[in-house]
Amino acid sequence: MRTGRYLVAAALAAVLAAPGVWAAQSAAVFGGVGIEERLGSYVPLDAPFTNDDGSTVTLGHLIQRPTVLALVYYRCPNACDYLLTGLASVLQDLPATPGKDYQVITMTIDPTETIKDALKGKRIGIESVENDFPPDAWRFLTGGQASITAVANAVGFHYVKEGDDFEHPLGLVILSPHGKIVRYMLGTDYLPVDLKMSILEASTGTVGPTIAKVLRFCFSYDPQGKTIVFNALKVTGSVTLLVAAGLATYLVIAGRRRRSIRGRA
Repeated sequence: MRTGRYLVAAALAAVLAAPGVWAAQSAAVFGGVGIEERLGSYVPLDAPFTNDDGSTVTLGHLIQRPTVLALVYYRCPNACDYLLTGLASVLQDLPATPGKDYQVITMTIDPTETIKDALKGKRIGIESVENDFPPDAWRFLTGGQASITAVANAVGFHYVKEGDDFEHPLGLVILSPHGKIVRYMLGTDYLPVDLKMSILEASTGTVGPTIAKVLRFCFSYDPQGKTIVFNALKVTGSVTLLVAAGLATYLVIAGRRRRSIRGRA
């Protein structure tokens, strides 16, 4: 029985120690471009920006609920549009209420852009969602260099200006209602369950990137019950396979030892 316990323990340890399970997902910074994760830090809530309705606002005024933050520039010829449409596509299927359960804030990294540029980005984003997405739940901000730099530094967003354009990373930063950085989602291809789980974490200010992949394997979202549920079958099946593999390895090693002992006898 002890052997069986050891095998189960070893199997679980193998799952939890698998490459990438506990590693933080942090993009490397090359040539001054990339994302350096600042989990647990806070964005500058006093940083002033111009809202897409022309009003002057601070991040502290806007961030009152879990917030998805995207840093782009509105004149970006391709990559930023991919990010906005990729985000919009996942918002279509997100089992959460915009403006209540979460909100989205997009801000430019180009201090020369205006409300006109922001409204163009907003039109692309809102239209891409293809449902009744409340405009107030997705803000598009412009701002001065000091505010942009303060936010970019706070979230570890490294970019380089090249001529009239920018070399910059692509990804989302998930913030708690108090502006705490709780999650990064890199790239432009997102899953509703990933964003939903990130929003749930943000609602309580939970920072746990090292356990994210384990959670996403062990849990899934139940759209009918609107809750995160435990995937007992998936976890049990995986552990069973690992235990079986461990048992097979044990039997092979034990057989070799018996043959070795008989040979010496």
